[in-house]
Amino acid sequence: MEWMPREQWVRTQPRALLAACVLVLDDDGRVLLLRYGAGRPGAGQWWLPGGMLDHGEDPWTAARREMREETGIELGPLPTLIGVDHRVDVLGTGPVLDCFFHGGALADGAGTSVRLSHEHDRYGWFALSGLPGLPLAARLPTLVALHAAATDGTVVCLREGSPWGAPAAPGGRP
Repeated sequence: MEWMPREQWVRTQPRALLAACVLVLDDDGRVLLLRYGAGRPGAGQWWLPGGMLDHGEDPWTAARREMREETGIELGPLPTLIGVDHRVDVLGTGPVLDCFFHGGALADGAGTSVRLSHEHDRYGWFALSGLPGLPLAARLPTLVALHAAATDGTVVCLREGSPWGAPAAPGGRP
């Protein structure tokens, strides 16, 4: 291959979108999930607070912003990265890297006042055992792996929502 200037080489490399999500637990180890409201992509599906990074924003800042915008909950200043998920192609837009952060355990989580954004119409605290059958915006193994990482103080690398080494879901996420 012929040598090319770095600026030109960089333009030949794949581009990926970045997203940041927050897993928050209550004292009983239940996960805070939000349901996308009518007229929204994923309407009726549940997922973690989070979203795409704004221009120039780092993943932790985006996670804190999304948590504040979507729930009214202010997170502490220090990030705790618990996982990264590489999704090859999301709805035909190309690759996405999801950065997952543990937002901590909220004392009296179920009693915590959640102020939903216009994107969501409900929230709930869910035990992992209560998630099968719940319409999730991503795969259940993703939440199980992230919950384990948050409670064990580890980091998990995911591919299409499954821990590396586990079979990836055919065609990506539902």
